[in-house]
Amino acid sequence: MARGKLRIYLGAAPGVGKTYAMLSEAHRRVERGTDCVVAFVEHHDRPRTEVMLHGLEQVPRKELEHRGSVFTEMDVDAVLERAPAVALVDELAHTNVPGSRNEKRWQDVEELLAAGIDVVSTVNIQHLESLGDVVESITGVRQRETVPDEVVRRADQIELVDMSPQALRRRMAHGNVYKSDKVDAALSNYFRPGNLTALRELALLWVADRVDEYLTEYRSEHRVSKIWGSRERIVVGLTGGPEGRTLIRRGARLAEKGAGGEVMAVYIARSDGLTSASPKELAVQRTLVEDLGGTFHHVVGDDIPASLLDFARGVNATQIVLGSSRRKTWQYVFGPGVGATVARESGPDLDVHIVTHEEVAKGRGLPVARGARLGRSRIIWGWLVGVLGPVVLALLLNTVDLGLANDMLLFLTVTVAAALLGGLYPALASAAFGTLLLNYYYTPPLHRLTIADPKNIVAIAIFVGVAVSVASVVDLAARRTHQAARLRAESEILSFLAGSVLRGETSLEALLERVRETFSMESVALLERESDVDPWTCAGSVGPEPSVRPEDADVDMPVGDHMALALSGRVLPASDRRVLAAFAAQAAVVLDRQRLQHEAAQAKELAEGNRIRTALLAAVSHDLRTPLAGIKAAVSSLRSEDVEWSEEDRAELLEGIEDGADRLDHLVGNLLDMSRLQTGTVTPLIREIDLDEVVPMALGGVPEDSVELEIPESLPMVAVDAGLLERAVANLVENAVKYSPADERVLVSASAIADRVEVRVVDRGPGVPDEAKDRIFAPFQRYGDAPRGAGVGLGLAVARGFAEAMTGTLNAEDTPGGGLTMVLTVRAVDRRPDLATTPSGAERQVPC
Repeated sequence: MARGKLRIYLGAAPGVGKTYAMLSEAHRRVERGTDCVVAFVEHHDRPRTEVMLHGLEQVPRKELEHRGSVFTEMDVDAVLERAPAVALVDELAHTNVPGSRNEKRWQDVEELLAAGIDVVSTVNIQHLESLGDVVESITGVRQRETVPDEVVRRADQIELVDMSPQALRRRMAHGNVYKSDKVDAALSNYFRPGNLTALRELALLWVADRVDEYLTEYRSEHRVSKIWGSRERIVVGLTGGPEGRTLIRRGARLAEKGAGGEVMAVYIARSDGLTSASPKELAVQRTLVEDLGGTFHHVVGDDIPASLLDFARGVNATQIVLGSSRRKTWQYVFGPGVGATVARESGPDLDVHIVTHEEVAKGRGLPVARGARLGRSRIIWGWLVGVLGPVVLALLLNTVDLGLANDMLLFLTVTVAAALLGGLYPALASAAFGTLLLNYYYTPPLHRLTIADPKNIVAIAIFVGVAVSVASVVDLAARRTHQAARLRAESEILSFLAGSVLRGETSLEALLERVRETFSMESVALLERESDVDPWTCAGSVGPEPSVRPEDADVDMPVGDHMALALSGRVLPASDRRVLAAFAAQAAVVLDRQRLQHEAAQAKELAEGNRIRTALLAAVSHDLRTPLAGIKAAVSSLRSEDVEWSEEDRAELLEGIEDGADRLDHLVGNLLDMSRLQTGTVTPLIREIDLDEVVPMALGGVPEDSVELEIPESLPMVAVDAGLLERAVANLVENAVKYSPADERVLVSASAIADRVEVRVVDRGPGVPDEAKDRIFAPFQRYGDAPRGAGVGLGLAVARGFAEAMTGTLNAEDTPGGGLTMVLTVRAVDRRPDLATTPSGAERQVPC
């Protein structure tokens, strides 16, 4: 019997509509005449899903008793006896009740498939066994019900049921997923936008991986060699020409094909010849690659293909994108070009893309120099022409008589060729060797190293002079070309440094990384010391094992009397030290700027403290006076001998005194706390405690029936300062009660999310618009039309300051249905996944 086919509807989270989609598919198959039955579908009391069951044949479930309760499970024997063409089986990861035929539902499905029955099932991405740890780190919930990945991977068809986090949260808010009494808790915990977005990404990536497996099988069967890459790091080689924009865009498209793709554009400036790079065009290309999310790099290298490959391997690149050569056809006689050389030497670890563009074969704007000055290969050719050329020419001239004048011109031509190729010394050798051959073979008397006619002496002297002159000019031009190239590269680097100054770039590490990259060093460190006898200290470094003393480095560049730039990796020629000196000076400037900014930040803090103190004095003038006036009036009344106060009146006056004293105590406490925060004198004593030891104590300042407390006993312990946490929660609760309607209680709940614990203070008040959510945490801010007697606006500022002092966070969110939720997050220290609370239905009861 042929094995049945498995189709799975995969969802990113509960409630996206997997079961509904499966039932819709069943109706379509029934309409086409397919024998389709419902083996097990759980509608979770959702009206729309329950309606979809109408018209479909349902196999009766099997009832099992466990621990005094009766549960229903899929009756595998009944389905096998019914033997339909297609069976619908919901919740593939479900764990069966003890006493069932199999432990897991996916094992039941395997029996149906083995019997030749096609199965349509559903599963959520969080139930895949390999993703358990990832899902737990995202949501803080450990999924106990899982299904092996291989079971899902073997499915003949996987269909992703997708929904945006916002749409799913709207469905939940409308009551289409959970009942109304569970919606708020679900939206605030498991179904938060961040959690849903992360789960959605997991589902998309998992399905994309499955699609890639299908494509791999197809390519293998059909012998397709083209491979799609993912998570690539792509290096785009730029020449400074107009084709660079095309190459950058092509590299960006390649990076977009895989998750996490990165584009790195690199321009390699020759240090040995002029190039056609346009500074303006390079600036445009830098902006373009940065706009596309990539990075731009400038490297100096003598050998462009080797420098490009070294850079690519240094950044662990997987692909290189180069443009087709702009050289004309005849220029290929000088070599294969950069693209062909890089492709030949890239090896199996790098893919090289040669991209066509509109500038192909149109030539370069400026001549391209070759080699260090003249280049080693060019000098070798010069020596070969200078030594062997006269010999070959003499052998040819022995077969024909052209006359002494023509013979001398031909030998002069060989000497000029040697000068053009190899410079001064090959030309001098050619001139000397050619003179001897002319004297011996073609100047009377023949075959003797003597000259009979004085005119021939003059001719040979002119020949030698012209040869030496041409060789000197060629050598001088080569040296000037090399100097011009060096100056061009130096000017580009100095232009970059000047631009960084104008742009106000202050990252010392970025500048040192630029130094390391430009000079191909292993590490770079900026060292300084107070005096000549003090030890060196490192102000900043990049690369492995930076030097700790200038004398330990391969290259050191002093910056003033007590600062030096130390480079390790290789010894630099003297010609590079001028550019290095500019980098060193810039590094010193950047370091000074960073310190000035730090001092400016400290001055700003002092100014802010002064502003706070001024505001404190202004606040004291009214907010302290009001309760003091009330207390004084009540005390004066009680001490008055002219009035006989009843017990009720005396109690009321005493209550007024107590209320005023409490207001003063609260106000002064907040003022002192804010002063401590502003001066940086808050030093938390962090220890491990349980939330239920602290949070209830923070509710003493509000009416007893105004707060509902939900702190599960299974929460992990938290690392906090108990006093600061109590003070922060008390301020949050007091603020929530102040703005909550009289008939609505404030909810204080806590939950564990990954390695942190969140305390949520939920009110049903008017709420705060998004643009004001950060502003309400500033000192002396009171939202809306709060009266002066409502306080000086320090409660939330103090609460956030205390939270941050404990390395926690405090943020404001909208309460579903209206109101404001304060979320205080602290670090958990003792997580217990098996006891962690889960949202209603997140495990077995999760609706699919």
